[in-house]
Amino acid sequence: MDPLLLVAEWWWIAPTAVAAGTVGVMGIRRRNSTVSGRRLAVDAARHDLREAQLAAAERRTAWKIARADLARVTAERAAQRATAEQVAGARRMLKERERDAKAASADVRARQVRLNAARAAVPSASEPRPLERLHAAHEAVTVRWMRYETDPALQISYPAMTDVKHPQTAAYLRAAGHAAEMRRAAAGRITPAEFAAYRDAVADLERAFEAAEHAAKVQAGEAPEAAAWQDAAQDMLNRSAEAIDRAAGAAAAALSSWTSRRKPGGKPDDRP
Repeated sequence: MDPLLLVAEWWWIAPTAVAAGTVGVMGIRRRNSTVSGRRLAVDAARHDLREAQLAAAERRTAWKIARADLARVTAERAAQRATAEQVAGARRMLKERERDAKAASADVRARQVRLNAARAAVPSASEPRPLERLHAAHEAVTVRWMRYETDPALQISYPAMTDVKHPQTAAYLRAAGHAAEMRRAAAGRITPAEFAAYRDAVADLERAFEAAEHAAKVQAGEAPEAAAWQDAAQDMLNRSAEAIDRAAGAAAAALSSWTSRRKPGGKPDDRP
């Protein structure tokens, strides 16, 4: 066969082979990254986002159903086939479903931020893997706890840290047991869901330790106890400040609009 005809007939093979090779290399790199655990935190964050999105969709559906139920009960009340208590109950249910839907939407946004952060923090080949970093965080909390268990001076200064009768200490011990259980479950070939469960358990453990340590220092007189009314008062002040800012902004906008509509001679503009 003429070489030129052969080239003309089979010219497409080389680009196709190159493209297939490129895709194959990318796939191998991606599989190696997944197997090595470098993208485990990303996969877990993506799994969390999907779960949060499903939950948010369910909450929005429940909100719509509650709104329809309120409309139905209100109409039946107008027709004297429902009581005022039923209308009030439907309205309370609508408020509750609305709060659930908004909380679920906020959770989706938070999960998206976590996914973006995980993508930006994918380790290089020489850096510790996400599971190794999680093990280190788990062990760091355990080391901090063991100081209170093994140091006689700390035992005397902070007896609440080793007293299971204190609620915060008991909560820490439960969190420690749960984290240890999740660590055992995450051994071997770990899935994104298992990594997410272990990650959340370690985060709960860190919070429980901080709470137990703070309670022990409060008992020792080294830290003030934050009263619930102080938190409520601070929240009210923040809300009041936000309301004042919004009102001031609206007043300034109205004044600016009124001023801009005045004529140069000082008379108001009568145009509609």
